[in-house]
Amino acid sequence: VTPGMMTRLGEAGDRESVAVLEVILRDEVGHVEIGTRWFRHLCARRGLEPEATFEGLLNEYLAGRVKGPFHVEARLRAGFTATEMATLEALARRSVDRETAREGADLSGESS
Repeated sequence: VTPGMMTRLGEAGDRESVAVLEVILRDEVGHVEIGTRWFRHLCARRGLEPEATFEGLLNEYLAGRVKGPFHVEARLRAGFTATEMATLEALARRSVDRETAREGADLSGESS
């Protein structure tokens, strides 16, 4: 659920869908907050720095393939740090850059 999605539906006069998305968003923030708390708890138990571990896990398991947009305000409410959000945004930009380069290579007949 992104602010843009909710704005577009509101502008189209679909208040019912906006109300449903507001409930979903509230629930998502709660679920993410629980996950964030557990992540930080387990990092502390294992002596790991949470922000560095977060970035490392994203790179290991998503190989930098992170897709935005992100509802930054909601993620911050759920316990994400500004550094974690900056990491997500940077990885998403790199993903877009890689995809754009790949599409350019495909159009020019080059292989990636």
